[in-house]
Amino acid sequence: MKDRFENYLKKHHYHQFDLKAVLFDMDGVLYDSMPAHARSWQQTMEEFGLKSTKPEDFYLHEGRTGSSTINLIFQHELGRKATKEEVKKIYDRKTELFTRYNTGNTMPGAAQVLDLVKSHGLLPVLVTGSGQPSLLDKLNDNFPGIFSKDTMVTAFDVKIGKPHPEPFLMGLKKGGELSPNQALVIENAPLGTEAAHKAGIFVIDVNTGPLSDDILTTAGANMVLNSMTALNEKLSDILNIINTLSA
Repeated sequence: MKDRFENYLKKHHYHQFDLKAVLFDMDGVLYDSMPAHARSWQQTMEEFGLKSTKPEDFYLHEGRTGSSTINLIFQHELGRKATKEEVKKIYDRKTELFTRYNTGNTMPGAAQVLDLVKSHGLLPVLVTGSGQPSLLDKLNDNFPGIFSKDTMVTAFDVKIGKPHPEPFLMGLKKGGELSPNQALVIENAPLGTEAAHKAGIFVIDVNTGPLSDDILTTAGANMVLNSMTALNEKLSDILNIINTLSA
């Protein structure tokens, strides 16, 4: 496992790690919410007469802002962007359905990972493409004392969104004006992985959805595990390895 971190340093021309923060995606990492997202997106698109998608597609779209997802589908089906009014109507309906379908369950192992990160003196930072109030408003209830407004990047903060590196570059800034070798990213989706990779950060993916590990590796994951529980089991070893590669 150590060679993955050594290869990262060599590729990015860093002499060492200086770990200060861990940047977390939300859906599929902290919350078991992706099935509800996929179902609500699919139903919404069908209700609005957009029928080229299937639920699995939204795991590939995961990480985009809502407007970006809508425009992508409009371009594919109608050859144009959605109007602002269409975006609002579609996203409002998707949000309504998501609130109905989402269980609110956190991902097994997520709380333990966050606690372990804090116990090592590292700052957890949220970097999500989501703008769902039903999840964002419950973060402090589910993970008390972990995130604050100052350590969160959401759909309301970014202009471009994943797979552009902007969200993770903002995450580095909110983490304390950090350089990429001062952070790790925990992701689960190809677009978020691509964004973090473009930002130059070491990416650990937890594959909690239906996509193959190869898709995540191709997107830029430096390491792929099969759950947050598996990450919790390995995280101390990972942090110890990083410590040996630090000053």
